[in-house]
Amino acid sequence: MATSTYGATATASSPKRTTSTTSVPKGIARTKILLLGQRRSGKTSIKEVLFNALPPKQTFYLETTMRVIKHAYDTVIPLEIWDCPGNVTVETLGAPLSRFSALIFVIDIRDLYKQPISKLVEFIIAASRDNPQLLVEVFVHKAEKLQEDDKIENFRQIQERVQDSLMERECEQMPCNFHLTSVYDHSLHEAFSKVLHKLIHSLPFLEDLLNVFCANSQSPKAFLFDAASRLYVATDASPVDSATHNLCCDYLSMLNAFGPLYRSSTSSATRLRIPSVEPSPDNPSPQETKHRFYPSAAASLHPSAPGTTLTYHLITPHLALLALVPTGVYEGRRGLLEYNVVFFREGVQEICAVEQEARGG
Repeated sequence: MATSTYGATATASSPKRTTSTTSVPKGIARTKILLLGQRRSGKTSIKEVLFNALPPKQTFYLETTMRVIKHAYDTVIPLEIWDCPGNVTVETLGAPLSRFSALIFVIDIRDLYKQPISKLVEFIIAASRDNPQLLVEVFVHKAEKLQEDDKIENFRQIQERVQDSLMERECEQMPCNFHLTSVYDHSLHEAFSKVLHKLIHSLPFLEDLLNVFCANSQSPKAFLFDAASRLYVATDASPVDSATHNLCCDYLSMLNAFGPLYRSSTSSATRLRIPSVEPSPDNPSPQETKHRFYPSAAASLHPSAPGTTLTYHLITPHLALLALVPTGVYEGRRGLLEYNVVFFREGVQEICAVEQEARGG
């Protein structure tokens, strides 16, 4: 990156968060994700790296999970992630599988033995009986432990053994998706993002908004990211290029780390928000509290003409728009770009409000 600027409106609070925020009511219905796997397979590491911003190198010191831990996290949809110990079974889970929307089973890529695959198959069979609509996603994890050829071979063997076991038990009708993941690169973020897409019912509307933004702003690629976890919750219709996705993840990580430095010492939560308006005879509909300012930033990727600029705009307290824009458009028509961002922001905020209302918020 050649140059980088951070908007003067970056006095709003940092997007980093570890628990559910006050913007989501406590009694709201949450989408539940079951996180399963053998002991030391990497389940808790995945949760901590994604949702608690734990540096990957510190995952080695995490304690073994001894009981089911429920972690609430708010993004486009409110999530509740159940981090389960390695010895949990369908009977000891403490809740029927019908309560869950997705099951993520984590397998250490070096573990080719029968035990983890047998456990996965048991949960899939139970799901086919109790919740046939359950999404089953397998994270073949700790991919960094093997060389490239061994990594691909082990990944293939695990897939084949799971599918063979399901055929033997006559349960091949349950779709099962496999992802190669590691906490040391962006493969984990990309895999979990794909799982999240299947849980967001409003995804087509978010994608339409991104397509309109890209067309009006001459942007070849745009992502709507969850700012804290760096999961992209939606993107436009153009194919996702891993290099572009990784670049956006790294830029967002840098902004999360350095953004708080730009916060004014005199700023406060009340100054950064427009107060809510109580209902009155002239205005029977109450207006919710809104943010006054939204952080924005930009970085030039190619200093030579024509050049490309990576832009960042906070859309909601949880979500951020990252888009590639031709440098000529960013420098010469920035007002139009900001105008398009405002309309995109209003659309996303309306979708989030409808989502929250539908869940009882």
